[in-house]
Amino acid sequence: MTEDAEHVLADALKLPEGDRLELVEALIVSFQSSEAPPFDDSWREVIRRRSAELDSGEVEPVPWSEVKRRAREAAGG
Repeated sequence: MTEDAEHVLADALKLPEGDRLELVEALIVSFQSSEAPPFDDSWREVIRRRSAELDSGEVEPVPWSEVKRRAREAAGG
């Protein structure tokens, strides 16, 4: 790891947990190729099915803030 990266990491580790999680999410997203389509056909089918479930009222949406809270709890944080 370069010295610059070590400094960034040291500063990042001082952030509150929520900020660190958002930083990790942003870094992961940065690795996605802008040339590759975000979803292949199998994912498109899942999206269509899930959208239909939401539209019909079969399932209730969960706010992103709640999803993140549950994930943190499940991870022990």
